[in-house]
Amino acid sequence: MLKEYRICMPMSVEEYHIGQLYMIARHSLEQSHGGEGVEVVENTSHTDPVHGQGQYTEKRIHLSGKLPVWIRSYIPRFIYLTERAWNYYPYTETENFYLLQCSVVPRFSIKIRTRYENNNGSSENCLNMEEEELKKRTVDRVDILTDPVDEKHYKEEEDLSVFRSEKTGRGPLEKGWDKCCDVIMCSYKLVDVSFQVFGLQTKVEEFVHRAIRNILLLGHRQAFAWIDEWYGMTLDDVREYESGMQEKTNEKVREAQKDIDGGIKTPETPEGEEEEGEKEGQDLKGSGRLSKNNSLSSQGSESSQSQRSGYLSSWFKWS
Repeated sequence: MLKEYRICMPMSVEEYHIGQLYMIARHSLEQSHGGEGVEVVENTSHTDPVHGQGQYTEKRIHLSGKLPVWIRSYIPRFIYLTERAWNYYPYTETENFYLLQCSVVPRFSIKIRTRYENNNGSSENCLNMEEEELKKRTVDRVDILTDPVDEKHYKEEEDLSVFRSEKTGRGPLEKGWDKCCDVIMCSYKLVDVSFQVFGLQTKVEEFVHRAIRNILLLGHRQAFAWIDEWYGMTLDDVREYESGMQEKTNEKVREAQKDIDGGIKTPETPEGEEEEGEKEGQDLKGSGRLSKNNSLSSQGSESSQSQRSGYLSSWFKWS
């Protein structure tokens, strides 16, 4: 299922580069708890013959307690999702795939291509899609002001209808802001979700796209609401901040996993998600059954005792 998300922001592409890195690092630490979170495995410079100098990152997004009941019922020993990203700002590519201790998840992949431009989402094919992709894609504009955010994620200080930046004077945003904003950029994200199981494909792919959209909405709201924290930073400044936050996040996730492995505690599903997951699961169980084919990646599964965790947080954050 192919969707192109367009997320406008009241800042320039150059400013967004700093804000994006700051937001990912801070958000990852905040969302890592109880053994769930984003662990950075590698973050190094990389050169591409087409796109030039960039940054390669590999992350492990630990998932279990945040997964709906209907998924957990099929996956007895879920380990983590691996994300690989090649960032040649303002163009990036991201791949996500699952590593499993048990071969119970069928072929499933998420691929993301992203480009950032200084406009309000008016480019119709800035990602240079082929004709076949253009026929399949659905365009979905994500409005950081008017689109509703989950009640459990709402914070008054991140409400963009009242937030005003002291450093830049931007905000509060008003309805239609993206049509008349003096400084504006757009993140174009082409997201291809594939779950090749007869009877379940559409429902699972729609579920994943809903999760992705919610993450994009929350993350981009925060990137603007936190602008006074990162505005004025240089790329070196934010890379240093990123490195420090990655160390804290990795340590937080690993320590929590040690507790889980020792039987001290297990990740808990937030109240309300259980009920929603059960409802989704009932719908899906009536549509078909998961096959026990191996997972899609050519990379072998790593054996890890019980590395649970996660929030789908980093992905398209940002990618």
